[in-house]
Amino acid sequence: MAERIAVIGCGQFGVVLACHAQRAGHRVSLWGRNAEEVGPLVANRESSRLPGLSIPPSIAITANGRDAMDGADLILSAIPSQYARSVWEVLGRDCPSETIIVSVAKGFEMHSLMRPSEVLKDLHIGTGTGPEVITLSGPTIATEVALGLPTALVAAGEERATQRVQSALGREGWRIYCSADQIGVEAAGAIKNVIALAAGMVDGMELGMNAKATLLARGLAEMARLGIALGGRRESFFGTAGIGDLATTCFSSDGRNRTLGERIGRGQSCADALRSMASVVEGVDTCTAVVQLADRHHVDMPITRAVHGVLFAGRTPREALQELMQRTTAEERI
Repeated sequence: MAERIAVIGCGQFGVVLACHAQRAGHRVSLWGRNAEEVGPLVANRESSRLPGLSIPPSIAITANGRDAMDGADLILSAIPSQYARSVWEVLGRDCPSETIIVSVAKGFEMHSLMRPSEVLKDLHIGTGTGPEVITLSGPTIATEVALGLPTALVAAGEERATQRVQSALGREGWRIYCSADQIGVEAAGAIKNVIALAAGMVDGMELGMNAKATLLARGLAEMARLGIALGGRRESFFGTAGIGDLATTCFSSDGRNRTLGERIGRGQSCADALRSMASVVEGVDTCTAVVQLADRHHVDMPITRAVHGVLFAGRTPREALQELMQRTTAEERI
């Protein structure tokens, strides 16, 4: 059955979400913050960051939130974690009460340490008689999704809402699993970006695949430890939204967090590397939030703390590596 779907956010993933929803047979609108964002998309029907992807003329592109969300059955929120509150403080006034909001952001809000779905609920969007808020996460490198290549995702939250999203979007090369573990799925999507920064540093220092595989294994352990402390389920970290998304982000040449880490590993400062990136790199702010959450919950996260030292405390990647390699040996544990 065709749905009316609004995509909020016209960055890389917002554009590919809109195109996927259109290919799946739905009526789609795409919202951007202002005329500067949406103008080139309207004029050219393509994003400069997604060469070769043509935005179908049937997708309505607008900077008017009321027009974008009018009558929407599903609203896909593709706003980065640090900007979601400011955007939804405005758009929330026009959000239909009988819709489902699907958050695809991967991070923690800096000042509150909230997950994306918590931010929406904190704004009283998706509470009471208002819209249901669920999370959609998994290995979704935008350039691959734009080509229509297959992937799997997890829709997490209230059962009926996740099944609705599974039915609407689980088409055209997307396999969608349902989960009740919204905490675990969101935590996995956020923390893996920090591990991807470390993986990029390994690539930049040319340390080889043995080192990178070790990093992924121990990084996954850190993800699971903190996620479980936050209230998530262990199995979420060993599934599509956990190890699946982690592997994609750490190995893909199109992964923004891995790419930033690689540039730092090759000698650039964090500030210079960030200036060279065309898109938001969620893992940088997320790293600070994850360290704060680890402190709050007394969780051991040596890789995350090493990345934080490189990003914010002036350590070089090789100094951070040496500190990790000199840690006291112990029995391996999750």
